[in-house]
Amino acid sequence: MDWIERILIHSEQQDVCCLLNSNDFEDAYGEYQWIYGIGEKQVFESPIELQGFDGWALGHISYQFANREFRNLYKIQTENSRWKKFDFFEPLQLVWRRRGETEVQGDVALIRALEGIKENGLKKNDVTHELINRPSTTQEKYLETVDLIKNKIESGSFYEMNYCIENTYLADLRNLSELFYNLNRVAPSPFAAYYKRNNSVLMCASPERFLKKTNDKLISQPIKGTLKRSIGRDIEERNTLKQNEKDLAENIMIVDLVRNDLSKVSNTGSVLVKELCEIYTFSHVHQMISTIESEVKDGINISQIIDALFPMGSMTGAPKIEVMKYIQQLEDFNRELYSGALGYYFNGDFDLNVVIRSIEYSKKEKKVRNAVGGAITYDSSGLSEWDECLSKSAAIKKILES
Repeated sequence: MDWIERILIHSEQQDVCCLLNSNDFEDAYGEYQWIYGIGEKQVFESPIELQGFDGWALGHISYQFANREFRNLYKIQTENSRWKKFDFFEPLQLVWRRRGETEVQGDVALIRALEGIKENGLKKNDVTHELINRPSTTQEKYLETVDLIKNKIESGSFYEMNYCIENTYLADLRNLSELFYNLNRVAPSPFAAYYKRNNSVLMCASPERFLKKTNDKLISQPIKGTLKRSIGRDIEERNTLKQNEKDLAENIMIVDLVRNDLSKVSNTGSVLVKELCEIYTFSHVHQMISTIESEVKDGINISQIIDALFPMGSMTGAPKIEVMKYIQQLEDFNRELYSGALGYYFNGDFDLNVVIRSIEYSKKEKKVRNAVGGAITYDSSGLSEWDECLSKSAAIKKILES
């Protein structure tokens, strides 16, 4: 039994826990193979509260947190929220494994508890009824909205918008860690996470880093451009994605947005594009990823960094503030944790993912939520985008039914 399976078995008895798992993907910037924390010693409900804290904190930033400029301009929908807008916790117990090492470090009592787990695998979910899908948006409404977005692009309101829809399923799930285990096995990713905050649970198979801070360096790695992977065709498919003009244009547009955001908190001349539209291969897809680095100005704190960079441009569009206004008007659900960020903070540094390819579960409502979407440009086909959303939703439903 490996450490991840032991952790997931252990997590079933926890009301609050967070597992961050890199799945051993190569990462020039990553420091940990995995991190696991349980229990709340104290809670931080704003980045200002984290400022100056020396220690570990795990948690999330909801999309509804927005950024300061947007919060000042528009009212953010927060009614009936399942997640706090900003919520990090200092764990009572924490263990981790660094990259390239076999030794597990951290709380000795928790390590011993994990080593003592002797069960034969995770308990299976005993759901016997059919999953009932309740999409937030009909095909007719989706196509009408895409046409409206394209009209706004043509009129110059914005250049690109990441338009998303949500599917909900009624399901009484008992052993959620087994569901995450299946998701992680089917779609291993470098920024996977299993996150429980009492009655709300997130299972995430994200391939994307939002933002990492190490000392005075900031790193952002936006993804724009995805191609399904086929057996034995990696070279051909990577070249196809690399030459896709639509994906290239979208990726470069978001790179420019990130460069602009980073410049607000970075030394003049320090914002550098280290990789532009590089192709990374994962278990089921190829992704077009760019890497932008910068050096933080003296005196800039975590609150100022989050205000300048969050939410990530890859999940909004450009220009960010104008697009967010229309996202709030046009989408039929509150994103909350979807397209937010999840990760760790340690002694002033942090590493945060982009919450995508995720499943949320509410124990109280007995509902599963899964949001999907894509970038809409003037050249987008509404039917093609709708089919892509259905394909992404079907993959999640297959995992739920398995």
